[in-house]
Amino acid sequence: MTETAQKSRPDTSGRESAGGGSYTADGGARGKTSVADSVVEKIAGMAARDVDGVHAMGGGISRAYHAARERVPGTTKSVSHGVRVEVGEKQTAIDLEIVIDYGVSISDVASSVRESVISAVEWMTGLEVVEVNIFVSDVSLPGEEEEQTEQEQPRLR
Repeated sequence: MTETAQKSRPDTSGRESAGGGSYTADGGARGKTSVADSVVEKIAGMAARDVDGVHAMGGGISRAYHAARERVPGTTKSVSHGVRVEVGEKQTAIDLEIVIDYGVSISDVASSVRESVISAVEWMTGLEVVEVNIFVSDVSLPGEEEEQTEQEQPRLR
């Protein structure tokens, strides 16, 4: 990360921590509202997944681990997979790792993801999003997922 990007990160020194951190908004004379880091991660993850051209979130090994974990009965799909946030008192910075579909413009998808995430996080939490860093870790080729599914299924003999 560049020195300039480091400076634009939110100041997290004064934040309250409640198991993974949280953001606390001044609620006036009637109290405060706190939002956990995990909430911001989920909002950002859902907003990113909703963009056309985003195939999946996270890196290769991480995606394989989560895919295997999701097959276990009783587990749920993690919407914050591939999302990392830093939340300060009034600002947040978000890092996303995505896999895009083959044939789409990476810059257009990244721009759409950035706009979607900023809009959703700012509207739902009231935090100012200072940056959304996007790392494209893979491209999903047509038919690639079907081949993997066939290879993973055990064959009956």
